[in-house]
Amino acid sequence: MPALPDYFRISNAIIADVKQGRMKAGDKLPSIAELCDKYRVSPSTIRLVFVRLEALEVIDRYQGKGVFVTDPKTWLRKP
Repeated sequence: MPALPDYFRISNAIIADVKQGRMKAGDKLPSIAELCDKYRVSPSTIRLVFVRLEALEVIDRYQGKGVFVTDPKTWLRKP
């Protein structure tokens, strides 16, 4: 089985943090540079993470302000 791409693995980790309560609605995500250091990936990979999370409505990005977690009730599906 092929390994997941880095951007997929990282975005899944962020989603898991929200689901497990380590991150809450309104929390600001670390900067691209901080996430690059944490996961040892390039900035372009973190940008892909943000694109995926935004498409899944997990985050909102605001120019000059940062990236914030949205309310999980809006995107988290109940089993």
